[in-house]
Amino acid sequence: MSTGEGGAVISLKDLEFLSALARHKHFARAAEECGVSQPAFSMRIRKLEERLDAAIVKRGNRFQGFTPEGMALVRHARKIMDDMQVLEEEFRSARGEVTGQLALGVIPTAIAFAAEMAGNLRSACPGVTLSIQAGSSLKIQQGLENGTYDAGISYSEGISRDFMRVERLYDEEYLLLAPDSMAPRQGGSATWAEAAALPMSLLEPGMQNRRILDKVFSEVGVLPTVIAETSGFSASIVMAASGVAATVVPKHLVQSLGGVRCTVALPLVEPVVNKEVSLISMIRDPGLSTVEALRRALKIS
Repeated sequence: MSTGEGGAVISLKDLEFLSALARHKHFARAAEECGVSQPAFSMRIRKLEERLDAAIVKRGNRFQGFTPEGMALVRHARKIMDDMQVLEEEFRSARGEVTGQLALGVIPTAIAFAAEMAGNLRSACPGVTLSIQAGSSLKIQQGLENGTYDAGISYSEGISRDFMRVERLYDEEYLLLAPDSMAPRQGGSATWAEAAALPMSLLEPGMQNRRILDKVFSEVGVLPTVIAETSGFSASIVMAASGVAATVVPKHLVQSLGGVRCTVALPLVEPVVNKEVSLISMIRDPGLSTVEALRRALKIS
């Protein structure tokens, strides 16, 4: 790609290795993604540094980040790899094909929505393989920026619209999912104050959903009785079904499951809270054909 006195300096393979290291921030995991051993991976990076006569990676017992020269190289690598992906997808699209893998980062509260949408995408574009990866809203934003994700389903709030396309999908509503024996009543609704009085299993504090719930509890003037924290909803739902703890879940999730045995699902009021969830993607011209296919499947194009 670039040449100097000694011939080729930087190859696409070099850029793939650098992009992988930037995503994982870990030599072993980056090497695994690239299909080589860690020593071979590290040697390739060192050889590149020798050819460029510049340090790319800060040295230590583990990955400690990139040097300023390395960061500049990574920025260019990401752009070039992104352009290559667009080129490949444009070539396939020109032949009437939309194929390839679509990496979709999804907040835990939207996993059920993404799973239901997968059928529409499969019907429209059977050549697209969808990879649904759960992550926090921050992780999804970072993944879009560094190329880990092609698109994301996340909260609209806090997204930089200078670089990212934000398209509303739905408003997230919240239910108290409580064991039959704990539910404040068997029908109607429940207040956030009533929910806070029950032993609860909630998402981890680093998740935006948890920050949303904590803010509501604080505004109501109550402190929830949290007995467990999880990275996803599966464990919390099992605990509710087993009579161990109540939880707060998105309405869409309970509906997709057709209800949860031995539990009562009550809409949360005082206050009623809605949070906008959107499809997030990097602003590109042209856009990735797989992402455009996803937009069509979601009926937002």
